[in-house]
Amino acid sequence: MSDISDDDIRQVLRESEVWAVVGLGDNPARPAYGVARFLQSQGKRIVPVHPSAATVHGEPGYRTLAEIPFPVDVADVFRRSEDAGAIADEALARDDISTVWFQLGVVDEAAAERVRAAGRTMVMDHCPAIEWPRLLG
Repeated sequence: MSDISDDDIRQVLRESEVWAVVGLGDNPARPAYGVARFLQSQGKRIVPVHPSAATVHGEPGYRTLAEIPFPVDVADVFRRSEDAGAIADEALARDDISTVWFQLGVVDEAAAERVRAAGRTMVMDHCPAIEWPRLLG
C-alpha cells in the first residue's frame, strides 16, 4: 500500500474546506454519518453524496459528485473498495477536487495511481476523524 506523509495529511486537514462525503446518507448508524459530523465540528462544510440525495446534518445531498454545483476540495469515499475506483475517476473529472480520500479499509491501488498521476493528493485507508486528533491535537 502506498503511503502518504503525515505532513501531507495534516495539510489536507488544515486547508481543505469543502468535503464531499461519498456514501453519506441519513442513517446515523453508518460511519460516514459520524465522520461527517466530526468534520462539521472542525469547521468544514460537508456535502452528502448518496443515491438518496438526502439532506444530512443540515446540508443538501447530491446523487453524484458531478451534480454538486459549487467547488469541492476533497472527495471522501465511504464505499467498498471495488466501487472506489469509479468514484476516484468521477472526482478526477472535476477540476476543483484536489484530494481523493479513501476511508479506512477502502483500498484500490490502481485508482490511487490514477489520482497521483493526475497531480492530485491521494489518501487511502485513513479516516480524518482519527487523523485529526493524531496530527492536529
